[in-house]
Amino acid sequence: MEPIIRNGRPEDVPAVLHLIRQLAEYERAPLEVENSEEEFSRDAFGPDPVCGFYVAEAEGKVVGAAIYYVKYSTWKGRCLFLEDIIVDESWRGRKIGRMLFNAVAMLAREKKYRRLEWQVLDWNEPAIRFYKKYDAVLDPEWVNGKLVYDQLQKFEPLV
Repeated sequence: MEPIIRNGRPEDVPAVLHLIRQLAEYERAPLEVENSEEEFSRDAFGPDPVCGFYVAEAEGKVVGAAIYYVKYSTWKGRCLFLEDIIVDESWRGRKIGRMLFNAVAMLAREKKYRRLEWQVLDWNEPAIRFYKKYDAVLDPEWVNGKLVYDQLQKFEPLV
């Protein structure tokens, strides 16, 4: 049965969170997932949504997801950021990742976003090969920075 790609719905949240946990295992960070069903539901479907997602559905269950959000570039304007593409291990190799990526890229095109951006771990060769098929620019010039939750809770402005 060919998977279908559709917009995520509130009832998909538990299945997508399960996929997110699978991804964390694959990326060697199983204890890093702090998101909950309640938070994810609020963030995707609440009064002030900050993300959206597509799901791949096959045989009546969610077998993949692509999570995205709008970001802003001071030089370019509105851009779409693809946070993750996740395909259940048992469904990999069936072009579901491609179908999900295509859906997000088409959304960016339809909304006339200036860029579609994402990150990929430098050791994730299968993902890097996947993105290169699209002639994607994989930019080694930029260094990612962040302050994590605990740091933000202790944050003191510099004077």
